[in-house]
Amino acid sequence: MNLNQVTLPTLDLAQSISFYETLGLRLIVHAPPRYARFECPNGDSTFSLHLVDELPSGEGSYTYFECEDLDERVVALQAAGLDFDTQPTDETWRWREARLRDPDNNRLILFWAGEDRKNPPWRLG
Repeated sequence: MNLNQVTLPTLDLAQSISFYETLGLRLIVHAPPRYARFECPNGDSTFSLHLVDELPSGEGSYTYFECEDLDERVVALQAAGLDFDTQPTDETWRWREARLRDPDNNRLILFWAGEDRKNPPWRLG
């Protein structure tokens, strides 16, 4: 099994498409007014947006995008006008992360973990 895509809700498809293109994703399906799908610049995974009448309430999800050039990418995205909740930070779980939110307040994490991404010292045998 392989994870194909993650879909997040949006109240404004056009605004969210612009945001995710700025983030670096490439729009591959544009089916207004309800749907858009992107491919990530690396790997085979895709990401999509689905127009909703109301955003879900509560904690919600966290979507992680892996970036080997994390620090440089954050600087470039800030220069392009994106606001980050946190700057790149070395976390106790050995990942370096920067957090931001999309126009619909969906939580996104840009990160780099290297070998620890799938093989941390506490990985089960």
